[in-house]
Amino acid sequence: MSASASVLTWTDAEPIGLPASQRLEQIASSHHGMWNYVTYRDAITLLGLDPTEIYPSGSTRLDPARWADLGWLTCFCGPPASALAAMRAAVTEESLNQYTPDLIEPLREAAAAQFGRRRDQHFEVIGTEGAQAGMALALMASVDPGDEVIISDPGYFHIPSAVLAAGGVPVPVAIGPHTDYRLDPDDVQAAITHRTRAICIVDPVNPYGTVQTTAELEALAELADRHRLLLIHDVTHAPLALVPSKPFLSLPALGLTKNAVAAMSVSHCYGMAGARIGFLGGPRGFVRGCLQLKAALTRLNTNLISQQGALAALRDAAYLRAAARTIGCNLAHLERTLDEIPGARLAVRPRRGLACAVDVSATGASAQELMVSLFARRVAVYPGDGLGETGAASTIRLNLSRPDVWAMEHLRAVLPEAVEEAASGRWRDAVVSLLERKGTERAARLARQIGGRT
Repeated sequence: MSASASVLTWTDAEPIGLPASQRLEQIASSHHGMWNYVTYRDAITLLGLDPTEIYPSGSTRLDPARWADLGWLTCFCGPPASALAAMRAAVTEESLNQYTPDLIEPLREAAAAQFGRRRDQHFEVIGTEGAQAGMALALMASVDPGDEVIISDPGYFHIPSAVLAAGGVPVPVAIGPHTDYRLDPDDVQAAITHRTRAICIVDPVNPYGTVQTTAELEALAELADRHRLLLIHDVTHAPLALVPSKPFLSLPALGLTKNAVAAMSVSHCYGMAGARIGFLGGPRGFVRGCLQLKAALTRLNTNLISQQGALAALRDAAYLRAAARTIGCNLAHLERTLDEIPGARLAVRPRRGLACAVDVSATGASAQELMVSLFARRVAVYPGDGLGETGAASTIRLNLSRPDVWAMEHLRAVLPEAVEEAASGRWRDAVVSLLERKGTERAARLARQIGGRT
């Protein structure tokens, strides 16, 4: 590996060398741990490409002029021009030469409004380094070693690692056609044990873009009250509405239980992943405890320049409307493309967010083989094994937010040939060998499944 290569291409499996904590060992052996699921770096290796050419100077983004990157989840319509202007204006000595507050008050108010709830003696908001950090802090504040946390499968792929980092045990609950691609409260109830401490709800669901119904949230809230569980409601993809609907409300805003927190960020829907700004909102005493944990890890500091950009973004309703139109047009384009590909279809039509899931189970190729074939044609997608066990070999996730026409037209042009090549088995042995080298139990199962062995 070249010293100048992007971290995304690191593949060396060197021993840690120093005593490792149990939580690090668990993450390192988890299929959700970094480098343990199939992604771009694996396609680069299998195709024999030069990572320093693809990711010059250690960058982490594919050149949009040459690549149809439909895998990374940040809205390529963003960041909003208003956010860029606000951040440029904020680059001053004062904003850089100080430890900044957790959140400036206008941004704290704007974040609460995003959750659909006013700040009061029962509800408060703190700043976090993206929604991921918000969920991690909530888990650290509520989970002791050995405690169980119920998660959806598939779902946001960082949540299981966050559970492990908190010392907990992820308990996956499958979602799919049998649950209308949403988390089913009856399945959650069946997974609850005396060790359960929290339930993570990704809503809209990643990767499907489906939205939990009010009745489902009511049932989950009743379970939380009955079993004294924390509900963590990840609403990061909610701002982008693809179909007309009533305003989206987080669990704290619905008032169904006092045991709920909500997390979101400007990373995905606002195209500001590099700003690292997110929010955690919930019961005042609980989020104050999360703030104490944050201070222990990173001080109170949340970048002030990014805060000004986030504030402008959250106020920019016109940006969201324009981004949603772009995503809707790309979704319609993809549907027409899939009509011409036997065996490939949308798993379900998304209602909110910027992504969708394509079921390739009837094409004769696994998601991992198709991912490599597409990467060879400068189309990057995300296979299902990074998102969970359900649909691991049969689902690819696509980002629908590219504002240029070229990306979707390029996908349409190369997809038939990529499917044919993947179904021919050209990459099968290489993918199976790759999965076997990852060394996790799930990768071994996936290798057997793709290789046609029981």
